[in-house]
Amino acid sequence: MSGQQGIKLLSFTGKMKVLHLSWMAFFITFVVWFNHAPLLGVIASSLGLSSSEIKTLLILNVALTIPARVVIGMLTDKYGPKLTFSFLLAFCSLPCFMFAMADNFEQAALARFLLGFIGAGFVIGIRMVSEWFPANELGTAEGIYGGWGNFGSAAAAMSLPAIALLISEAFGIEDGWRYAVALTGLMSLLFSFVWYFNVNDTPEGSTYFKPKQTGAMEVTSVSDFYLLLIMKLPMYAALALLTWKLSPNGVSLFSEQVAIFAYFALVLLFIYEVKQTYKVNGHLFKKAVPEIHQYKFKQVAVLNVLYFATFGSELAVISMLPLFFADVFSLDMVYAGLLASLYAFMNLMSRPGGGWLSDKFGRKKTLLIL
Repeated sequence: MSGQQGIKLLSFTGKMKVLHLSWMAFFITFVVWFNHAPLLGVIASSLGLSSSEIKTLLILNVALTIPARVVIGMLTDKYGPKLTFSFLLAFCSLPCFMFAMADNFEQAALARFLLGFIGAGFVIGIRMVSEWFPANELGTAEGIYGGWGNFGSAAAAMSLPAIALLISEAFGIEDGWRYAVALTGLMSLLFSFVWYFNVNDTPEGSTYFKPKQTGAMEVTSVSDFYLLLIMKLPMYAALALLTWKLSPNGVSLFSEQVAIFAYFALVLLFIYEVKQTYKVNGHLFKKAVPEIHQYKFKQVAVLNVLYFATFGSELAVISMLPLFFADVFSLDMVYAGLLASLYAFMNLMSRPGGGWLSDKFGRKKTLLIL
């Protein structure tokens, strides 16, 4: 693929350079995405947040990630991971700075909602790594990318409380957390340039294949068309639940009228998605795709549910654990952050290990046992 055989972790040329820069970019997205988690206690105190408002921030932090991963996936297919990841890192530094400067719950909520977009970075790196590594090394390579990148949440939990405390004590600044959060945004902005000027979408001589049509996923049978539409419903249900949480029934960030408008907008968006899906796959109702060119969408659906159960639960725990340790065991934010980081620390070995096992023994068998 790039003149190298095997995975040589100490190398920083060819495909290994791309792998290292990919996990670094993903690492930074996780530092930024969860920069609030180990600091929630002091942030709540600084902004005067209630328990309900803290929980809402945690939900908002992941809400936009759901549709963002779909959108970013389409953009990656169309424009390539080099340009898309650079844009994502630069763009998401802005709401990071917004959160650092927030003076009330409304400003913090908007910033955290927009920061959910950076959670889509995973999609870009996966495509990049798959372009540079052969199938027999892909599990290990993507395991290193995912595991070392996911470690960003542990790094944030370990370092940001100490940085915030150091800034407060060294400079006599009351809200050191603001500078710690802003520092992660600066990292994201600077690395967007590092990424853009040091990677290519494919090895030299390879072609970057783009979809013939964008706007919806392609399926190969009528039954899969309907299954694809069904699989879209949980995303809209989650966004409707978020709207309810922000309405007068929850934290009253939305008025009753705004909440109704949001529900109506979700319905219209779903109708538009159905239309786009039909536009891409409407030919299935006129002529069947030859069996040799068909794939079973149910495999995508099953993996979707499995990812929801594994990574979805990890995101929830990463968000809540530092505050849980601080509240339940009366720890200061530095010790609570260090203790909580142990949970995500396992990603360093578990994801590369899972990738290596899947390369060696097969993906289906490994995932089933795990």
